[in-house]
Amino acid sequence: MVYGPWTTKNMYKLELIAFNIQSCIDAQQAGAHRIELCDNPGEGGTTPSYGFIKAARNILKIDLYPIIRPRGGDFLYSEAEFDIMKSDINVCKVFGCNGVVIGILNTDGSIDKQRCKELVELARPMGVTFHRAFDRTNNLQLALEDVIEIGCERILTSGGVPNAADGTATITALIKQAAGRIIIMPGSGVRSDNIKAIKETTGAMEFHTSARIYFESKMEYKSEGMKEKMMEVGLDLEEAEKILKSLQ
Repeated sequence: MVYGPWTTKNMYKLELIAFNIQSCIDAQQAGAHRIELCDNPGEGGTTPSYGFIKAARNILKIDLYPIIRPRGGDFLYSEAEFDIMKSDINVCKVFGCNGVVIGILNTDGSIDKQRCKELVELARPMGVTFHRAFDRTNNLQLALEDVIEIGCERILTSGGVPNAADGTATITALIKQAAGRIIIMPGSGVRSDNIKAIKETTGAMEFHTSARIYFESKMEYKSEGMKEKMMEVGLDLEEAEKILKSLQ
């Protein structure tokens, strides 16, 4: 197994996604090392509200990285949206977050190095993760060098395919190419039944998962006229603990 110079074999780290405040509490209880804070799970995660960021920071002792993504959809942003991203990064700094998660692409599928670098510089001294916009780039190997150049500390990737378990060959190659210059963190579809194989195959040291679970609303009254099934998203505490146990 290959280990990056930033850690040792006894220092695997797990990042959990939290879409609500209870998931933050559960993730910390499970033993997560870091939380990616998001809103709108149906959109793949967008920037959480200021109130959510503040509340999460107040209750968490572990690292907190809100995603900076003003909307769902693609990762090609207008100047107005870019201004929103900069404002949101400043809010994260005010609230004492440890880092942020970003990603902006050009129309041709390359990394928008100019604007991403501006966000990285604005975020300092916070850390910056480049999210799975990376998996939508036209050349993962070139994109890796670009993300290193702009100053991010890690890349979240599934290896250019929907599920990290199916992208292990590419993830392994990216870790080899990175050669300790940046952390490559597998994510998407990482669960307790496959994380050990992903870990052993790729040599990755950090992992990302939602350990997501859906449950019905606790509302006793439900309007039949609305013809809807109210579902809430949460963190499966048992699953999160199993994933962490697999990293020990």
